[in-house]
Amino acid sequence: MLFWILGSRRLAVATVVAVSLAAALSTAGTGVARADPVKAASSEDGKYADADGNPVYNVAPDGKVDWYTFSGYRRYHSECHVCHGPDGMGSTYAPPLVESLKRLKYEDFVATVAQGRKNVGGGNEKVMPALGENRNVMCYIDDIYVYLRARSDGALARVRPEKHDDKPKTAKDNETACMGS
Repeated sequence: MLFWILGSRRLAVATVVAVSLAAALSTAGTGVARADPVKAASSEDGKYADADGNPVYNVAPDGKVDWYTFSGYRRYHSECHVCHGPDGMGSTYAPPLVESLKRLKYEDFVATVAQGRKNVGGGNEKVMPALGENRNVMCYIDDIYVYLRARSDGALARVRPEKHDDKPKTAKDNETACMGS
């Protein structure tokens, strides 16, 4: 069950993921590479989207990041870095997500995180566990994605962002709705 879905945008993404999960997982990594940092095309309550409507970071010239990118940094380091290494750089156990995000589409990222993935071959088995029921991940999936996308695009260094926007009321409301009170 896609309990973490909040709002119509995420519902649409969840529908696409549910209907085409097999296709998404088989084509993961086939998206178009991004050579330059992406410009945010729009903002709604401090949450940015690119021209295609996908979540994206906003890093000001002075290094200040939007709240969701900062939240993604925090969530990534509490849930994901154990396997994927500090700052998405990978480990001997799991691949570098800063490289994967150069090719991986948003919908494929969400599908892989929610449903997991198993790669077997050459005597080396790697398993990405399904985290679709983990609210500490799925309630913040967009945040984790924008943080990794900023890292992948070179817009954010391998350090904790020093400055960030305040947490928007919408983020607080969504967190309460998804995590419960």
